[in-house]
Amino acid sequence: MLSLPHAAGTRNSLCNGVSRRSFLQIGALGLGGLTLPQLLQAETAGGRKPGTKSVIMIYLVGGPPHQDMWDMKPDAPAEIAGPMRPAPSNVPGMEFCDLLPRMNERADKLVVVRSIVDSQAEHDAHQCFTGRKSRQNAPTGGWPQFASTVAKVQGPTDPGIPPFASLCYTTTHGPYNEPGPGFLGVAQSGFTALGDIRKNMTLHGVTPERLGDRRNLLGSFDRLRRDVDSNGLFDGMDSIGQQAFNILTSSKLAAALDLSKEDPKIVERYGTGNANIMIDVNGAPRVPQSFLLARRLVEAGCRVVTVNYSKWDWHGGKNAEGRADNNIFLREKEDFPVFDNALACLLDDLKDRGLEKEVAVVVWGEFGRTPIISKINGRDHWPNVNSCLLAGGGFRTGQIIGSTDKHAGEATSRPTRFGEIFATLYHHLGISPHATVNDLSGRPQYLVQDQAQPMRELI
Repeated sequence: MLSLPHAAGTRNSLCNGVSRRSFLQIGALGLGGLTLPQLLQAETAGGRKPGTKSVIMIYLVGGPPHQDMWDMKPDAPAEIAGPMRPAPSNVPGMEFCDLLPRMNERADKLVVVRSIVDSQAEHDAHQCFTGRKSRQNAPTGGWPQFASTVAKVQGPTDPGIPPFASLCYTTTHGPYNEPGPGFLGVAQSGFTALGDIRKNMTLHGVTPERLGDRRNLLGSFDRLRRDVDSNGLFDGMDSIGQQAFNILTSSKLAAALDLSKEDPKIVERYGTGNANIMIDVNGAPRVPQSFLLARRLVEAGCRVVTVNYSKWDWHGGKNAEGRADNNIFLREKEDFPVFDNALACLLDDLKDRGLEKEVAVVVWGEFGRTPIISKINGRDHWPNVNSCLLAGGGFRTGQIIGSTDKHAGEATSRPTRFGEIFATLYHHLGISPHATVNDLSGRPQYLVQDQAQPMRELI
């Protein structure tokens, strides 16, 4: 829980005799997921400032099968091509699977990068969120994820809206968790907007007047201990306290997370996906309305919103209950249309609200899948080549970047690295990818690995 200091008394104690190390706990506002109250009546619309740039990052947990989605090889042998077939799009020569009809209708709004060559081989969200392949040789504290870096460099657009909000559900299966703020410290953690957090959006027994008094006390609180805290934790805690207060006394974030304020027709259009599978085993939920919440959050002023969607680790065979849940072609028939619809709705919403150039969307997983289909109807991990979708951001859309061989197993042109895509996203936000942030030792660290450049094809 977030703690604010109680009323000051003597130099070494609070007014009730409790030492300064004891704090008043307020609600359930915490480091792992800040919560906010319904403190005030509806405020005047503020929200997003004109020209504000944002990123929505959609992580497809487990690695989507690129050769069944947007790098199809229909002329390859059956054990490579599989039963799925491409369909024509509104861009000549750009084809998506026929189970993705809405993407085909919006191909002119999309970019497919088919030739990412530096993927890791194991399940780990680290590379998709940090742009860095290895945790080895990382500074003390670890590499920060992209959204935390943006929060550090640019800060919030509005005192009541966090710069970074996470819609990434996680299970106890650790590799799917977001890597966190790393050496930037807990102050740059994301606002976790879903799950049990939504149940705690109230202050318990604390009036706005009492909270206001405690804010004055917080401002005058002795900060000498911070000077001896070598890891910057107290600095981070004070920053969190300031941000938390602003969020607590704002209704903007609560409104953004409240789908009852959305046009019911739009909510219905996104759909609910598989209502029987909220959290997939070892993965993420199939909740298309997360895409709608992401749009509402960037519209409210968030700079980066992260989303994870479903589980794409389809090795084939059956699960522990004997169901053929990992049969890749059964799962594709179930998951592709729901994902297709949700992404199309997001793109349409951004366009309808004039945010098509201001908000960049990136969709990817940690690696590609093997060209050869296994005997149990699955595709395994394949780091040799990976792919992603990009949209919005004022990018030059309606194009394919890079190519693969006849089996979609190796890049044959325009090899691309994660760092280049992150450099492009930083460029979109108005941040130089060659800028640095200081680690816990005070050493400057570049925002992207190997001083990667933004992709010239996109900007």
